[in-house]
Amino acid sequence: MHGFLFKKWRWLLLAILGLAIIGSGICWWQRAQAAQQFIQSKTPTFFFHGYGSSRHAEEHMANAAKRVGATNTIIWANVDRSGKVTFHGQIKANAINPIIEVNYENSRETNYHTDGQWAFNVLSAAKQKWGFKKMNLVGHSMGNMDIMYCLLDHPHSKQLPKLQKQVDIAGHFNGLNGEDEASSKLTADGKPTVTNRFYRELTKLRTTYPTGVNILNIYGNLQDGSNSDGTVPNNSSKSLRYLVSPVAQSYTEHEIKGSRAQHSKLHSNSQVDSLLINFLWGK
Repeated sequence: MHGFLFKKWRWLLLAILGLAIIGSGICWWQRAQAAQQFIQSKTPTFFFHGYGSSRHAEEHMANAAKRVGATNTIIWANVDRSGKVTFHGQIKANAINPIIEVNYENSRETNYHTDGQWAFNVLSAAKQKWGFKKMNLVGHSMGNMDIMYCLLDHPHSKQLPKLQKQVDIAGHFNGLNGEDEASSKLTADGKPTVTNRFYRELTKLRTTYPTGVNILNIYGNLQDGSNSDGTVPNNSSKSLRYLVSPVAQSYTEHEIKGSRAQHSKLHSNSQVDSLLINFLWGK
């Protein structure tokens, strides 16, 4: 009887050990595949959400990157109403392409200079804490204004990591639907024929925007005749080109079409996920 039980437990232990070895092998294979497909970098990517939103709007994109092996680390940074930054999670020494989801407690702040200062607080605090030399930035909706006003108000700041890549999703650089300027025609170089006061402020970036940055501008077209994503006219999103083209290393636009191109669905769109992942980390 004891011999039978001993054999039974021995085979069970061997089965468990075998499964563990197989599991380790699969994990190693997945990491090896990811290393072939994606850049293996310590450069962080910061995600900024839109108006009235939170870091949860960024989770779909961040988790998509983790699923395919483009990153192995996702943490988040909270910005309270006074602009104080608190990081949640750890970026370990073996982190690959770490992602930092930014959360504004006051997500309805409409003073873009304040929003930009909060972005600066996050980026500079991350550099101080982890010593980052470079960074990527991703914005959805008003998150794009957080980024642009941060760069506008802190040009060439040594307190920030060097910007490498920027992804703008559904940016309203020259206003929203219902505002006359937002749908105005663009000249050959991408400048709106009529601009709002915020866009006029941002034109300073034509000379102060960081050099050598690769930019991907994604916008949605519902194809319902509005030439918009339901919230932002396409020409308002596309007006980014005029602001950055004099100094950017590259600038690429991509239009998402159909019902999934609706403004608040763009950050949960598999096509956007693929574009973003390949642009930021693809080899």
